[in-house]
Amino acid sequence: MAKKKATKKKTKSFEETLWDSANKLRGSVEPAEYKHVVLSLIFLKFSSDKFEERRQEIIDEGKEQFVDMVEFYTMKNVFYLAEESRWSYIQANAKQDDLALKIDTALHTIEKNNKSLAGALPDNYFSRLDLDRSKLAALIDTISNINTLADKSQDVVGRVYEYFLSKFALAEGKGKGEFYTPKSIVNLIAELIEPYKGKIYDPCCGSGGMFVQSVKFVESHRGNTRNVSIYGQEGTTTTMKLAKMNLAIRGISANLGVKADDTFASDQHPDLKADYIMANPPFNLKAWRAADELVDDPRWAGYEVPSTGNANYAWILHMVSKLSVNGVAGFILANGALSGDGQEKAIRKKLIENRLVEAVITLPRNMFYTTDIGVTLWILNRNKRERTVSLNSDERRYRDRENEVLFMDLRQWGSAYEKRFIQLTPEDIAKITTTFHAWQSLDGKHAYADVPEYCESATITEIKENGYSLEPSAYVEFMDRDSQIDYRAEMARLQTTFARLLEEEEQSQQELRNAFNGLGYELAP
Repeated sequence: MAKKKATKKKTKSFEETLWDSANKLRGSVEPAEYKHVVLSLIFLKFSSDKFEERRQEIIDEGKEQFVDMVEFYTMKNVFYLAEESRWSYIQANAKQDDLALKIDTALHTIEKNNKSLAGALPDNYFSRLDLDRSKLAALIDTISNINTLADKSQDVVGRVYEYFLSKFALAEGKGKGEFYTPKSIVNLIAELIEPYKGKIYDPCCGSGGMFVQSVKFVESHRGNTRNVSIYGQEGTTTTMKLAKMNLAIRGISANLGVKADDTFASDQHPDLKADYIMANPPFNLKAWRAADELVDDPRWAGYEVPSTGNANYAWILHMVSKLSVNGVAGFILANGALSGDGQEKAIRKKLIENRLVEAVITLPRNMFYTTDIGVTLWILNRNKRERTVSLNSDERRYRDRENEVLFMDLRQWGSAYEKRFIQLTPEDIAKITTTFHAWQSLDGKHAYADVPEYCESATITEIKENGYSLEPSAYVEFMDRDSQIDYRAEMARLQTTFARLLEEEEQSQQELRNAFNGLGYELAP
């Protein structure tokens, strides 16, 4: 008896599992609300997991008598949770008819007891939605099975937000306007610009993922997070609440302005000069200003006024205006910004001639949940001249690269995850940053050299000769592998192979005829 072939059961990601569970709310809540329902519950679960983890630490330290002292939690940037705000309490009451009220009470109590959460959590949100209690209870059960602390390097809130956004963004016409930046891209930006000390700014901070990962970068390099201050702005109130929630749960202090508002129309940090800027602005944002608005804005001083049809260069000039005298910016833009004509070319020309562009790195496609658009990482630097920088115990001298730009092409890099998405591996990031810092550095530890199909250092003169294009493919050498082929020898090999295949086919047909002849049947030749 033949053995039945075993089939491997596909393991769903926790985002997919959450979506499947939230989708059961259909009929009682619009899909666009799913993320707010789920993220509020994820926040409760995450807060409670951290609370329980800290509570156990206190017990293990032999200080059980202090498990209900708030100070023993806040000293570790952990929220102390009253009984009615703990996930165990919500889970135990998941079958009660007043479940929605209990969730609202839990959120209200946490916000009331923690000033950093002021205005971050929804107010009577679950009660107002009038959710089906059994469906909400099923969602509670699903979230109960998620260990939010399993991978502390992950931005859980950001990942869930982006995944849920992808499920309905296209239907709402927001498919290319709102993104959670994948962790590997944020890590790459942080490793390249090295935000160890000073002011970090994100003009379109979304759910705060850039800040979460940049603080993790400082911690992983044994820096002091007290030496970093964070500033940001977000245009959407609900997303700003997510950012506050995301940062507060990790004990990260940030100035996000007095309100959620448009960065161009109502800059919340008009006098800020940042040492580091990390950003992922909305790609190719159209109609970002009226034709007669912001024409004389000081942010465009010395440059042409950015076109109303696309905000890419408005974002660039906004960030340039925010850089301190030695400031560095790392940000993502759609590939179209590399070689546009008109006002974009005029602005790009001045950025290049002003020696602000330090590196341009084309990233792999399919790195985002909500779009497969091609994107590029730009590095702008106010001070590309030779200098010495001390990073903790490491001292690095920088080469005078004022008249050069480093181009890198990573389109074929990365590894697949979750079916069709691509991420840069830690090994990829290490190689890219080593190359970049070797190109910058005079320390002699690593020698830089142009590598075909990977990196090329181009002079301002070469860029001018290329019409001020910043397309890496215009500078990085690509091998013409076809020129290495001996066509005569290759055609002879193919001819021999084809003849052999025809001979084998003819032999198979003759064997088939012989078999039928043996059975008393004759096949036509």
